[in-house]
Amino acid sequence: MEFGFTEEQWMFRDSVYKYAKKEIAPLAEEADLKSEFSMVVWRKLGEMGLLGLPFPEELGGSGASVETCCLACEALGHAGVDQGHLLALGAHTYLCADTIYKHGTPAQLQKYIPKLASGEWIGCMGLTEPGAGSDAASITTSAVRKGDKWILNGTKTFITNAPVCNVCVVYATVDKALKHNGITAFIVERGFPGFSTGAPFHKMGVRASATSEVILDNCEVPQANLLGEVGKGFEYTHETLSWDRSALLAPFVGGMQFAIEACTKYSQERVQFNKPINAFQAIQHKLADLKIIQEAARMTVYRVAHDKDSGKPLNHMNTSIAKAIVADWGMKAANDAVQVFGGYGYIHEYPIERFLRDAKLAQIGGGTSEIQRLIISRILSFF
Repeated sequence: MEFGFTEEQWMFRDSVYKYAKKEIAPLAEEADLKSEFSMVVWRKLGEMGLLGLPFPEELGGSGASVETCCLACEALGHAGVDQGHLLALGAHTYLCADTIYKHGTPAQLQKYIPKLASGEWIGCMGLTEPGAGSDAASITTSAVRKGDKWILNGTKTFITNAPVCNVCVVYATVDKALKHNGITAFIVERGFPGFSTGAPFHKMGVRASATSEVILDNCEVPQANLLGEVGKGFEYTHETLSWDRSALLAPFVGGMQFAIEACTKYSQERVQFNKPINAFQAIQHKLADLKIIQEAARMTVYRVAHDKDSGKPLNHMNTSIAKAIVADWGMKAANDAVQVFGGYGYIHEYPIERFLRDAKLAQIGGGTSEIQRLIISRILSFF
């Protein structure tokens, strides 16, 4: 299912793939081994226009559709770009900048979007807390209005891009008793009094993405930096789901294609018992499973993107199915890919071991696999 992609879209995907394979992917291994976010990679993503794809040209973007954004993200994964920098791109463009674009005032758009679209500034989203992960409505970070300022107090954790961010879309509650109806969004700059970030976490995978806590200690946020309406923040987080289940999953789909090609090539060259290992049915079946999983994941992700482009209401069944397939079956694909490479799949000499470490995040971040099944089962109960 190609969802009617135009020749122009395919040409764009191809140009992103070729650029990334030549200019960005070679930097991936070093960044991963050092667990370092690379500003060189970031600038290259900005130079290609990939950080501002969905925004209008007058704000420094390209006005690209959701499907086109997914094609670009898939191409980056296919080229072998590490998932750490691609996660950084997703958090920056689709979780931070797009939320500002959708709900910001004209002044906020002019101030923030051009800098974010170019990559001059790096953005992040602060939602998750030490005691509020899957249950996002239970956040305790508080926001109290004092004159022409809001005072924010609380700690966010597992925040992608936090250590390198210039601006963060922070969610806080104006009244915990209101639960999700009290959650409100704010645009918080690093230089605001009371804003700081913790030391970067050392992670199993996506190691080139800089991740840490965001600490708000009587953080002073001007009234002008209130994002949207008071009490509407929880709705805004739900809007990001369509991105989280499309453009943020697309790099994993591309990564599966990268793994398929790597495994196919290796299995043709690796000889055991006087024949290439792809002559053995066990290996043939693993290669077939890799392709089956990749195609299923691809179709579910682009279905979400197509619906978003069509202006359809968010279909939580479809978004949860997309997330579960990419996460759980993608993990199986990554494990099988390592198995095809055998001992070589367990060392840094080949990028397949990174593919496995990076794949695990999809089962945890952005809504666990268990939460996706809970959503799906609850929807089924209404049928």
